[in-house]
Amino acid sequence: MRADLLTKSSRFLRQRKYAEAIRLLEPNVLLYRDSFKYHYILAMACLYSSDFGGAFTYFKRAREIKPQDPSILLGFAALYMRRRETDRALDMYLETLDINPNNKTAKKALKIIRKYSGTDYLSDWIDAGKFSSLYPPLPKVKRNPARIIASLACATVVFVVVYGALIGLKVMPLPENTLFKRAFKATSERGGWMATSLDQEERERPVETGGSYRYILTRSQVLSMYEDARKLFTTYNDEKAKVFLNRIIGSNASEAIRTKASLLISYMDVPGFDTLKDRISYLEVMEDPFLYRDCYVIWRGMATNLAVEQNSTSFDFLVGYDTRTKLEGLVPAMFNFSVAVNPERPLEILGKVTPLQDGGAIRLEGTAIHQIGIIGK
Repeated sequence: MRADLLTKSSRFLRQRKYAEAIRLLEPNVLLYRDSFKYHYILAMACLYSSDFGGAFTYFKRAREIKPQDPSILLGFAALYMRRRETDRALDMYLETLDINPNNKTAKKALKIIRKYSGTDYLSDWIDAGKFSSLYPPLPKVKRNPARIIASLACATVVFVVVYGALIGLKVMPLPENTLFKRAFKATSERGGWMATSLDQEERERPVETGGSYRYILTRSQVLSMYEDARKLFTTYNDEKAKVFLNRIIGSNASEAIRTKASLLISYMDVPGFDTLKDRISYLEVMEDPFLYRDCYVIWRGMATNLAVEQNSTSFDFLVGYDTRTKLEGLVPAMFNFSVAVNPERPLEILGKVTPLQDGGAIRLEGTAIHQIGIIGK
């Protein structure tokens, strides 16, 4: 998963395995295009491995995301110092101190500039191997959740065994609805679960009479579909859940249940190539595009009629044509960022399905691209 990738690469940095961190991160540059932490880790890996051009590139993107982050300013200042552009480095250090007056690295750098600027001693100091002391701080490594969970699991097992023994010996009473039980239950649920539960009135009146609807459902169908969607939500099978919820939203279900169905969708995450659990084919979507509205899919194919602008990319996506033997369909694909696409190579797209007004066609709102043979497989 994404968090695991960033944690692992941060750990590589602290272990001085800079090349491993770069190899792990660089293939995912499109997927993490808006991640400050990703670009910062990659910039630091390049900096410590003496790839100063790469460090400058990734620090630049990180600064576009967080323009006033002191660590990024320190990174640029270090690069300027290495180039002996002390005036530009000085500006960066002063800007850092404006944001964080107690920054120790910036203060140390200013002392060195004042002491050696204009002399050959500055170059000697940089070349003497002391220069890395002016590098920005390494990213912190979060504690491994798996280890924390394992520790908690062990503690829970011990607690249950001991508590069960005490109950068996009648030293302690059997708990019915304790605060501990309710707290544990609440923390084990995914955010949005409680907010989307149906109350008694909603269960008693799950459908409306009269009106025109895309789908007509019975009382039991509405309730069972909604609860099935909530169960899928707890296991992060969001795309399967959306199919149930979209049917409810377009049906004769009561307004209250349709509203909660939309609310449940709003709690769902935007997946990545490595986290999308439900794979939905193009042919499935085209059977009834409305049911798959806002579902994320990963499809392979080729790009044609490519248009790349400063802040957007669009093309006609030839779905299933990645092997150049079978064409499943043609779908307009749109991305709200600029990305280099080679129309001669197959693509793998992660995107959101958007039915068009006529109901018989769709477009893809792209989230990420793997240029097969270049970035991904």
